[in-house]
Amino acid sequence: MTGAVTLEHVTKIHAGAVVLDDVSISVPAGRLLTVQGPPGSGKSTLLHCASGLDLPTSGTVTVAGVDVTALGESERDGWRRAHVGFVFPSHNLLPSLTVEQNLILPLRLAMVRPDRAWLRELVGRAGLTGRLHHRPAELSAERQRRAAVIRAFAARPAVVFADEPAGGSAAVLDLLAELVEDLGQTVVTVTRDRAASTRAHDTLLIAGGKVAGPLTAHERLGWG
Repeated sequence: MTGAVTLEHVTKIHAGAVVLDDVSISVPAGRLLTVQGPPGSGKSTLLHCASGLDLPTSGTVTVAGVDVTALGESERDGWRRAHVGFVFPSHNLLPSLTVEQNLILPLRLAMVRPDRAWLRELVGRAGLTGRLHHRPAELSAERQRRAAVIRAFAARPAVVFADEPAGGSAAVLDLLAELVEDLGQTVVTVTRDRAASTRAHDTLLIAGGKVAGPLTAHERLGWG
């Protein structure tokens, strides 16, 4: 099984409960995968294990050819800063920093020089040109979400993982799909937003910690 992101026989046990149960998936490069399922199904745990934020109890996780499960904690932290982008449910924009400073913060943490042309491309696509010197509180909630999304792409990561990134915003979903289609990025997102799956290349259903299968177009509209 090969792909930009590959999980092989991943099981996660937390407090004696099986949260993920022998999950195997592969996400090709340049694709947008949406993971859906009922509350408590294991969606966020899958995302955390796939991105290296957490380790599975058993099984292997490979991202861009790197076996994440074989890395030590400090090594994994450094690898994640350099090769993975993450969009959290809350924007996690630092209120004391400007939008521009928030965007380049992950680069500074990874000790990577900002690619100004790439940042201009992202800022333009997000409709944030002219807003770079604003503080987050000076932006609308939707613009804050867009800033959080493009910050995850600032270092040109191998994969961006997004946990409930849209907050009901169709424009944010469109932005994610555009970055995948036009710029060749790879994105894995978990969401309860029905509209998100209609923009994805693939939609996967998780139920009871297991992969229940891909969703058909009709089934995609039934999850919220």
